[in-house]
Formats: sequence, structure tokens, C-alpha cells
Amino acid sequence: MKQFQRLDSVAEITMGQAPAGESYNVDGNGIPLIAGAGDFGEVFPAPKKYTTAPRKTCQAGDIILGIRATIGEKVLADRQYCLGRGVAGLRTRPSLNGRYLWHWLTHAAPSLTTKAKGATFKQVNRQDISELGIPVPPLPDQQRITVILDKADALRAKRREALAQLDTLLQSTFLDMFGDPVDNPMELRRESLKSAFEFTTGKLDSNAAVEGGKYPFFTCARETSAIDDYAFDCEALLLAGNNANADYSVKHYKGRFNAYQRTYVITIKESALTYAYARLVLEYLLGDLKRFSKGTNTKYLTLAILNRMPILVPPLDLQHRFAAIVESVEHQKARQRAHLAELDTLFASLQSRAFRGEL
Repeated sequence: MKQFQRLDSVAEITMGQAPAGESYNVDGNGIPLIAGAGDFGEVFPAPKKYTTAPRKTCQAGDIILGIRATIGEKVLADRQYCLGRGVAGLRTRPSLNGRYLWHWLTHAAPSLTTKAKGATFKQVNRQDISELGIPVPPLPDQQRITVILDKADALRAKRREALAQLDTLLQSTFLDMFGDPVDNPMELRRESLKSAFEFTTGKLDSNAAVEGGKYPFFTCARETSAIDDYAFDCEALLLAGNNANADYSVKHYKGRFNAYQRTYVITIKESALTYAYARLVLEYLLGDLKRFSKGTNTKYLTLAILNRMPILVPPLDLQHRFAAIVESVEHQKARQRAHLAELDTLFASLQSRAFRGEL
């Protein structure tokens, strides 16, 4: 493995800069703006705004790196974008393979995060990025490493796709059995969320999580954290009450747990509803929840918004049949997650070996 080189010696680094405020629009005028990691899709950008006065831009093939708040996440530019202050653009020089850099950035993300500074939002600067040391073997070796890591990553992607297909199956089954909860083609009885559920919230800050804690800790992130003490011991739905993208996940848990102060802990008031059905109907209504969200940067849901939303109440025997299907699918998802965890471990090992020169 060739000696480490500074990242700025093998890649051009463009730090983002916010365009003039009056240039922002959502009508598609100008070029799409990537303000931060909140505008990232799974592989490519997913911009929400445009600007007619871009200051810093990237081109197709560049890597867009999150440098503020969410540091180290990345997407691949598929066209020209305006780079806002929460991102940086990376373009490889001739001695560096683009896919090699992509994989190395995943490996280097923890090191970059440790450099972050700031009171409100943690951020890294040009120097922090530039001085990262990247191993740069000859291009044929970079290509060989890239092929190995791409194949391993493709296996992980297939497992994630299988999980997504199981979620799609559940949603499709839900619609077949109960119809669209908004249109109510089966003319099911309606109740307000207020009459069907009890709402409370957690009391803790999100930073109360501890690694390896004894109990689940539900925050507004999709991933469940852990904590060493509990405030709830019941069966409940956990609704994320705020986040930057109005991405309100709903989880179902039974047992001891704790919750963030903007996570709604929802329990069923009456036996006319099952948790399996209630979770899916709430997930289906997330589109409306997102539309009604308040806030400009971080979106949030208020009790007033939740209380006025309706829920359909199907026959209990139909709900129990659906619950049995959910249980079967959840078992399949658990197996898929276990396989994905094994592949993640393998991929991390391959990355580590690759960038130590052992592949």
C-alpha cells in the first residue's frame, strides 16, 4: 500500500456557500440546491429547493459530502448542483479512482466526525477535510479493491431491497383488507385519534442514550437507541414528533422503554383496535401528517394536529387476521436484518483490510 497522502492532493475540494436568500424557489427555476445532508437521497441527491444565483457548484460524478450537523454522509452528484454551506463537493484528480474514494470516505467518516467543532451545530472545515490521510495505491490496485467492495456492497443492497419489499407487501395487504384510510371505500366507522388513543411524550433529551443500554430508547431517529433506565412499561406505538424531513416513523413495542421528549408514546384506549392495525394505519396517514406539519427547519407535530385526524375502525376479526400476517412478515424481516448485520460486519472488515493494504 502506498504511503498516505493528504486528501486535497488527490481530490479537489469545493466548500459549499449559501446562495442569496431571494434566489431560493421550489418551482424548478435555476439549479437544484443541496443545503445539507437533509437533501440527500439513498445514492443521489433529493433536493427540495432551487436557486437562480448559485455560488458554489459541483458537476455530475462529484461526491457531495455532509459537513454540518450530519457529518460524513455522502451522495453522488448525477448532474450540476448548487452546494450550500452544509456540504462540500469532492472531485478526484487523475491519480484517484472515484469509487475508491467513495468507499474510503465511508471508512474515514468517524475520523472526520472527531474533528467537528461548534456549539449549536457541529461542523468541519476545509482544513479538516484536506488533511485527512488517504492511502493511494496504483490505479490498478484501486480498481481491484473497488470491485471487491462494490460486490460486497451489492449484497447488502439486495438484502435492504428484500426488507423494503416486505414492507411493501404489508402496505399492499393492508390496503387490500381495509381500503384507503383516507377515502374509506369500505365505509368503516371513523373515530378521531383523540378518542381512540392516549397520547403522552417522553421526558428526556436525545443525548440521554447510552451505548449498550438495557432498555430501548425511542427518539425521532428511525434507529432505536438504548438507555439504562426506563419510564414506561407497557405496549405502545412510538411516533417521532419532529425531524428535519418530517419523516415521522411509527414503531410498536411492548415492555420497558424510555422516550425522547418529542416522541409521542401512544396507547390504545379501547379494545376495538389492535396495535398491528393501528401502527400501519398511522404509517399510511404519515403523508397527511407531513402535510400538516408545522415548522420551517425542523418539522414537528402538535397534539392539536394529531387530535383532529381520523382513524378507521374495522371489525376486530379482520384486524386479528391482519395481525397474524404482520407477525409472519416481521419474523421474515428479523431474519433478513440478521443476514444484513452479518453482511455489514463482513463489509466493514473488507474495508478495514482494503485500506490497510491487506486486500
